[in-house]
Amino acid sequence: MSVLDAQREMRTAFLGGFAGQLIAGVIWAASAAFTLFTAPNTGIAVLFLGSMAIFPLTQGLLRIIGRPAKVSAENGLWALGAQIAFTVPLNFLLVFAATFYRFEWFYPAAMIVVGAHYLPFITLYGMRMFGVLAALLVGAGVVLAMVGTPFLSFGGWLSAALLIGFAFVGRRQVLAEERRLNHRDGA
Repeated sequence: MSVLDAQREMRTAFLGGFAGQLIAGVIWAASAAFTLFTAPNTGIAVLFLGSMAIFPLTQGLLRIIGRPAKVSAENGLWALGAQIAFTVPLNFLLVFAATFYRFEWFYPAAMIVVGAHYLPFITLYGMRMFGVLAALLVGAGVVLAMVGTPFLSFGGWLSAALLIGFAFVGRRQVLAEERRLNHRDGA
């Protein structure tokens, strides 16, 4: 299987990352809400623990919307996806260190980690939009850490909006590609 075919299969199976980003965005929003309306430590726990549920929730949502949620055994990019997923919890050790140093750095540090984790998605899906998402998350995280935020959960809300927005951008790109291919093939 060529890299282009593997990327196309990943885009199709996972609808350009739609379900995973949508769920991640909802988790970030829930975390920000808990931070704002209850205790900041609860919001931190929601983001960390909720992130561990992204993959199974993604699989469930993809099946509900009629996507295969898996790729063929020949697709070597599946292993890359798994490796990328494990970078976030490992890098959260740095997020926690930054948070212990300066509590208000939690969301900016998490934004940088999650944004950086999206860079390999450019190769995984063959979609440049992940480079834009990565740049926005990392850039916003750096700015919020350097300049400060109007309120603690601001970075959580901003990340939620970016993730949910880009979920729909990716979905739209894949559906347009599928229409073009179906039209070309006469389906």
